[in-house]
Amino acid sequence: MMWSLVLIFPLPLVLALNLQSTDVPSMRLYLTWGLIAYSWWLLAILLSVRPTWLGRGVGLPSVYALHGMLGVFALVPAYLHKENTFAPDDLSRFLGDWGFYAALAVLCYSVVFMSGWLTDRSRLALKVKSRLETVFRRRFSVWIHRLNLVVVLMIWLHVHLIGRVNQHFVFMALFDFYTVVVLGIYVWKKWVAPDSFLAGAVQENVALNGSTRKIAIALDRTAATSRPGDFYFLSFEDARLGREWHPFSATDERRDVLTFTIRQTGDYTRRIGTVVPDTRVRLEGPFGRFDSVVNRRTDDAPLVLVGMGAGIAPLLSLAAQYLTDRRIHLLWSVRHADDAYYGTLLDAYERRSGGRLTITIQVGRFHRDQLRALLPEGEVRRGDFFVVGPNPAVLATQRTLRRIGVSRSRIHHERLTM
Repeated sequence: MMWSLVLIFPLPLVLALNLQSTDVPSMRLYLTWGLIAYSWWLLAILLSVRPTWLGRGVGLPSVYALHGMLGVFALVPAYLHKENTFAPDDLSRFLGDWGFYAALAVLCYSVVFMSGWLTDRSRLALKVKSRLETVFRRRFSVWIHRLNLVVVLMIWLHVHLIGRVNQHFVFMALFDFYTVVVLGIYVWKKWVAPDSFLAGAVQENVALNGSTRKIAIALDRTAATSRPGDFYFLSFEDARLGREWHPFSATDERRDVLTFTIRQTGDYTRRIGTVVPDTRVRLEGPFGRFDSVVNRRTDDAPLVLVGMGAGIAPLLSLAAQYLTDRRIHLLWSVRHADDAYYGTLLDAYERRSGGRLTITIQVGRFHRDQLRALLPEGEVRRGDFFVVGPNPAVLATQRTLRRIGVSRSRIHHERLTM
């Protein structure tokens, strides 16, 4: 249903243009291609505001995937339009051509720095990205990505300068309505709506080991819609962090004080240790579908939770919620022995579960033969698998699980990359 937006969203504009245009059919076709590309750029901007209802319905990773694919898809009709139409003057031609080139440049940059299409699947690409990020930091990348707004404004003006198009009142009114509404929603969500988001103050910021921290945030009001396994986008009011928004998973099921387990790997998270208690925080969300996936099963299918490193965070809240209701097998792989910082907490969960919770912790990744030996036949055949960790590790684990017989429909993850 979500992918149907790709066809439905441009349809009113396409119909309005073709019903009013008196151009020959071949020219109307190429004008239509340009209109479809513009509509897809607008839709990509609309998806970038992270609609909470859509994130709950299909999952934010799917929203991000569609957002990224629209950027790729739009270039094809945009190119067909550019190569087969003519502009009446130099300004409209300049705006159209450079709007296309700017969109292409932003896409190429985003594929490397804003998505996981390459870096999640290639160690070389990940290493190159890590080195380049010392110069092209995330905040810079976000602003580069926002050049898509400039592209939209260039194309909007380009259309207004074309006489054979701007003479059609109904089409132009609808064209402007689409543009104003989408950009208005973007401005509202990015700069106005944050004042209504959840807010709180840092209660504690402690090191769990040399590379991971636990941050507890006392909320001003209860997170009433929070569910186990959810994640939030956090923005700290700290000049050293630049008030950027970054996603982190809640570690427990509390709704008045949210705890986040953060591994310090990137240029942003390496500075997270400087955040002092009482620092104000805004939280966008919650997002996540893990809990709804668990509840959609009408039987008592076992839950298999596979966490890698700090990826254990959302799985802890799922385990705490269903300790006494479902049979749970939690597998946690860590890089070093001191990374198993929640061992004591898991022991307590195991005692409370009355034998329903099985815990396996090991140093190093779980391999195929190990998983075959560790997972009973019933879990492989019926269980719901939740995999959380670094994106390349999640992809590798998914492949391994499928090879031992777990169906794709029962493997769930939330990788926040396009």
